[in-house]
Amino acid sequence: MKAFIFDLNGTMINDMEYHLDGWYSMLNRLGARMSREEVRGHMYGKNEELLVRIFGKERFTPEQMEEIAHEKETLYQEAFRPHLQLIAGLPDFLRRSADTGIPMAIGSAANRFNINYVLDNLQLHHYFKAVISAEDVAHSKPDPEVFLKCAAALGVPPEDCIVFEDAPKGVEAAFNAGMESVALTTMHTRDEFTAGHRIRAFVADYTDPVLQQLF
Repeated sequence: MKAFIFDLNGTMINDMEYHLDGWYSMLNRLGARMSREEVRGHMYGKNEELLVRIFGKERFTPEQMEEIAHEKETLYQEAFRPHLQLIAGLPDFLRRSADTGIPMAIGSAANRFNINYVLDNLQLHHYFKAVISAEDVAHSKPDPEVFLKCAAALGVPPEDCIVFEDAPKGVEAAFNAGMESVALTTMHTRDEFTAGHRIRAFVADYTDPVLQQLF
């Protein structure tokens, strides 16, 4: 493969339970009356899209949704900070990819506030030639826009990119972009992914020997 594209949450850092905690608390405070598993099923796409899916288009103004999302992300960052680290094996995987000359990008539904929280604190900016965030796309996963923009920024054809993802919607977006995927089973079980979406491997983390085949 000529390029690697990484999702962020649940793919580079194992933080999705902290996001789930934040949304579960925030949504029920707003009157959603949802179980944790019901909230889990809505955790994809942009924050504003999540709020619209649950409450409808008329409940909040764009300004209110921005304020709600920012409060939730601030609570998440404070709770997760003591645990902020890359998923096992990823530091070595990033170093080897860089040493091999494989260009890398991040394509995430997270906003810049959360992406920079990770890249700044873990000093990772130098690994990534491109970072495409929620602010950079009009359509969220499973639309392929985020990954196609990553490929364009790297100067690599989509078919020569492999995407690392933890969510079924993200793997579907990679498939829609004409890319293969490696699926991280940090948030979802193997059975939750759709067969035929060109998943090259399922791994728990980056220590799995199957990943050596990518070099």
